[in-house]
Amino acid sequence: MRKRLILAIAGVLIGGSLNPLAGGARPAHADHCDPSVQGAGCEDVGPALEDFADIRRVPPGDGGVRAGRGSFTSRCGRNENGHRNSDNHIVAPGVSNGAHHVHDYVGNLTTNGSSTDESLAAGGTTCRLGDRSTYFWPVLRSRQGLGARPSASPTASPSASPTEAAQAAGIQQDATAQDVPGQDVPGQDVPGQDVTARHTEEPGGAAEGNVGTILLPRSVTLQFRGNPVSRVVAMPRFLRLITGDAKATTNGGANARAQWTCSGFTNRLTGRYPLCPRGSLVLRVLDFPSCWDGRNTDSANHRTHVVLPARNGACPAGTRAIPQLRMTLAYSVPGGPSFAVDSFPEQRHNPITDHADFENVMPDRLMRSVVTCINRGLRC
Repeated sequence: MRKRLILAIAGVLIGGSLNPLAGGARPAHADHCDPSVQGAGCEDVGPALEDFADIRRVPPGDGGVRAGRGSFTSRCGRNENGHRNSDNHIVAPGVSNGAHHVHDYVGNLTTNGSSTDESLAAGGTTCRLGDRSTYFWPVLRSRQGLGARPSASPTASPSASPTEAAQAAGIQQDATAQDVPGQDVPGQDVPGQDVTARHTEEPGGAAEGNVGTILLPRSVTLQFRGNPVSRVVAMPRFLRLITGDAKATTNGGANARAQWTCSGFTNRLTGRYPLCPRGSLVLRVLDFPSCWDGRNTDSANHRTHVVLPARNGACPAGTRAIPQLRMTLAYSVPGGPSFAVDSFPEQRHNPITDHADFENVMPDRLMRSVVTCINRGLRC
């Protein structure tokens, strides 16, 4: 009891120090769980207060997977068309609600649990240059439960046409720390905080413990990077990759790859949710493996066919370096510890469970251009 009381008091202090306007009415516990208000009352739902860290107290250190000079960025928008569902065609093919949490998608417009290589190849895309790849990750939600607009429920397939989505993706709305207003005022829609959907009883939502308001990323950067010690070879078409472990809370951290930080503090990566100063965006940095076995486009555990390089960037013997995908997702979030990533119910929204998925459906010609840009040290 004493520990829970201390946590509850600490949550109020943390929330107040980073959000001077915190306080205000909140919905009932059944409608959300904000650890800065309910403290230990969130323990069964998650996240806990100890899952958050003031980014200013995180020491500078490792910057993630090392990369070479060349890079190629695929511009696919930030899911303005609202393509979401709780499926995962890589890990749970053919299963509806196989993820038990909601994913944001960019790129291929048709991705759902029933997707195949053939269906993706025939699908439309939000990406430029004909990149039909699918890129997806669990949504991030505001736990304040306020300032929401009408519900945009997850669906098994996107509602926008390929033309509409491509037009949306054609206007990149990348954000910087300078164009983001200060922390948000509870109970108001705040310019700069993209709010897209309240939680509902749809698959992957409240019934799975994923509650709150889905936040649209302020920017999505999909960068394919070089290897610092060797040239890269082309990814095979339909190569499937995952990074991180959606069940890291119960599986242990062996496959966890969560990297959280704030704009202006990108040399400070943490496995906890970052509490950012006013005007700074929360960033999720998702590094994919990039040492391919040269034969397979998938494997039984979806990991052994492509592995991570060593700390110096070198690939293990018997593997070949391919373009290394780094996803960087930027968000304007409520002040204090009042946001969480979607997760399986038993994972309690632990930030270490952050993860992402990718299937390469680039035309071969575009992949050749990616490799050329990287190996020549260009930024394309």
